[in-house]
Amino acid sequence: MRHLLSAGDLDLAEACLILDTAAQLASVTDRSVKKLPTLRGRTVVNLFFEDSTRTRISFEIAAKRLSADVINFAAKGSSVSKGESLKDTALTLEAMGADAVVIRHSASGAPHRLATAGWIQGSVVNAGDGTHEHPTQALLDAFTLRHHLRAGTGDLAGLRVAIVGDILHSRVARSNVLLLGTLGAQVTVIAPPTLLPFGVNDWPCAVSYDLDDVLPHVDAVMMLRVQSERMQAAYFPSVNEYSRRFGLDVRRLNLLPPTAIVLHPGPMNRGMEISADVADSTRAVMVEQVANGVSIRMAVLYLLLGGMTDEDRRDQL
Repeated sequence: MRHLLSAGDLDLAEACLILDTAAQLASVTDRSVKKLPTLRGRTVVNLFFEDSTRTRISFEIAAKRLSADVINFAAKGSSVSKGESLKDTALTLEAMGADAVVIRHSASGAPHRLATAGWIQGSVVNAGDGTHEHPTQALLDAFTLRHHLRAGTGDLAGLRVAIVGDILHSRVARSNVLLLGTLGAQVTVIAPPTLLPFGVNDWPCAVSYDLDDVLPHVDAVMMLRVQSERMQAAYFPSVNEYSRRFGLDVRRLNLLPPTAIVLHPGPMNRGMEISADVADSTRAVMVEQVANGVSIRMAVLYLLLGGMTDEDRRDQL
């Protein structure tokens, strides 16, 4: 594995390797000194063209716990705000000797372009591109599901997962459908018709418009934020109407099987897609998802960069 651009690029063995590696690296968090020397001398650049809190900080912590040098690059206040292109930015990072570039960009496909254009020789990790994908979020979600519902097993075969909300604009939904399908889970996406993407019936998942009908039959439900900042039109009548039909409140929480858990990639719109009572309930695992994100991103960086010589890296080009 040279880059991580899409959850769909991972086969079952590769996905399980990342999850298993993350499980081993998670123990570092419990140490008094939370450091491993694995990536000492490596440089990881966090190249974020969109605002981010959880993902950027998570990648930064992950790289530092592996003893890598970390450069945080934000588009605001940089030459990008003066009109510098992605290519010129990439060439600058290459000249500085970046071993890995973690990129978040508003344009779908930007990480793939960075990885394939020959502008940099290091590894590229997609930290979210437009409405396309967010593979490390899907990996940390799978890690959380495995911990709670399939402890000790290598895959998620037969697990039933509902993904609810703004599927149209969600890179998290796309990556989760692909990865969970690879791991053997049965996924159902639930949304109003206006918030489902064209071609969703070709995705490896079922589609429903009725949340109450699906909830009693799933092992986990993942609620998605309505991404109003990406909307240029009215996709539903009102916030209250959306919450009434597709929000997860205590009544709907009680429709779930007793062992089912609730996930959310964050940030949450409390009172819209999820009520405060549900978000703060013992069945909600959002805080754990954030913690698991560090372990997953440590595993990804370790597998991309750990133990590889410059000669090994050139051989993979």
